[in-house]
Amino acid sequence: MDYIIATHNMKKRDEMQRILAPLGIRVLLAEEAGIELTDAEETGTTFEENAFIKAESGCKESGMPCIADDSGLAVDFLDGAPGVYSARYAGEHGNDDANNKKLLKALENVDPAERGAAFVSVACCVYPDGRKLIARGECRGTIGYEEIGNGGFGYDPLFLPVEYGGEKTMAQLTADEKDAISHRGKSVRLLAKQIEEGNV
Repeated sequence: MDYIIATHNMKKRDEMQRILAPLGIRVLLAEEAGIELTDAEETGTTFEENAFIKAESGCKESGMPCIADDSGLAVDFLDGAPGVYSARYAGEHGNDDANNKKLLKALENVDPAERGAAFVSVACCVYPDGRKLIARGECRGTIGYEEIGNGGFGYDPLFLPVEYGGEKTMAQLTADEKDAISHRGKSVRLLAKQIEEGNV
């Protein structure tokens, strides 16, 4: 069955596809489905609200089940910032380089013990008949002092997940290693479990 994903981010699509493929689900970008989706305005103040806004809008416009995720980085020392504003933390949406530089500046001279953070992902699926599924995943770690690694995207080169004891950033992990521990991996697996159990 084909599902559409409310993003233009191919890496995010690939991540979801790897997890949902065993259920016989094919995840398509709008352009792959020959559909043009409006970029829904993310007016929510929580990851849950924004994920639903995007999934509902994509479902209405495409007539297909639509998956959207809203994800970001919540840094303890910054009281949860950048949070829902993670993609536009430095002012320009999706400028990873600027966002990472701003984060490093904000944490300049901050003690290693106070650099705790969590990657958060909320995945939402809305169906044409109005049914809705929602799942939340988190990955704990710390923020490093410099960008390391070429994989992933966003804050991955700065984020040191606890599962690897601060030895590797998310950007240094293989796709399989990242899927196993990532916030999006967790939320999409929980979503897949709900789909599989027929909670729709």
